[in-house]
Amino acid sequence: MTALSDPSATLAPRAPSRFWRKMRASKSAILGAILVAFFVLVALAAPILPLPGPTETDWGAVRKAPSAAHLFGTDEIGRDVLSRMVWGAQASLMAGVVSVLIAVALGVPLGMVSGYLRGWSDAVISRFTEALLAAPFLILAIALAAFLGPSLSNAMIAIGLSAMPLFIRLARAQTMSVMTEDYVESARAIGLGHVALIRKYILPNIFPPILVQATLTIATAIIAEASLSFLGLGQQPPAPSWGSMLNVAKNFLEQAPWMAMWPGIAIFLVVLGFNLLGDGLRDALDPKDL
Repeated sequence: MTALSDPSATLAPRAPSRFWRKMRASKSAILGAILVAFFVLVALAAPILPLPGPTETDWGAVRKAPSAAHLFGTDEIGRDVLSRMVWGAQASLMAGVVSVLIAVALGVPLGMVSGYLRGWSDAVISRFTEALLAAPFLILAIALAAFLGPSLSNAMIAIGLSAMPLFIRLARAQTMSVMTEDYVESARAIGLGHVALIRKYILPNIFPPILVQATLTIATAIIAEASLSFLGLGQQPPAPSWGSMLNVAKNFLEQAPWMAMWPGIAIFLVVLGFNLLGDGLRDALDPKDL
């Protein structure tokens, strides 16, 4: 029975150490992990930081430049920009993670069914995926968000459904690739059931590319959430969101440029962090090097 096992299992004890060694050796991956960890910690620490409330207004400090009292300045109605940035990180990160979880939860099973069963189910799922991929990601997300209604939860659902085809196609391709391996053919020959085959051989082998794609897609989802909030289809005022902050700030670029600068920098850095982390994971999880 041991001879029929996945040959990669013999590398299991060495794979984690090689993975961490490659991650530590990649300066870009470390930078990405630091950026992601920083924004996650900021979002988690929002309730305990000594900052004014994100919706608390000070009519005596309207559009004030950054100072000791307001490190990032204030907005058009005297709200502390730093406080809104911190609380806005929660919305952006939650939108990125939850929408990708929706895409993975729906897309990976469909892709596995398509690649495993083939036949008519593969044809139906593939045509459905191609129909969704015919529309650009952001356009599809905007259309779904407009149909569902403006709110952060609906924006996450819209982004998740729009990203789902990527995971269907990836899971299908990876499943079909694993199904051609000798150890899978041997396991099927000795009568291993479908559920056991998927659990023991297919899922573990398609997990690394799914993880890499999920990390990279979080960055895309954060940009999509900011875009939807900018258009009024995501987080609704007065709740803070980087996208809605940019929407307001566009009217005060000359009088108060800091209102647009800080959310723009935050979006750039968090997206950069997830992209660098995803690239590092892709290199570290390369099966040829494990």
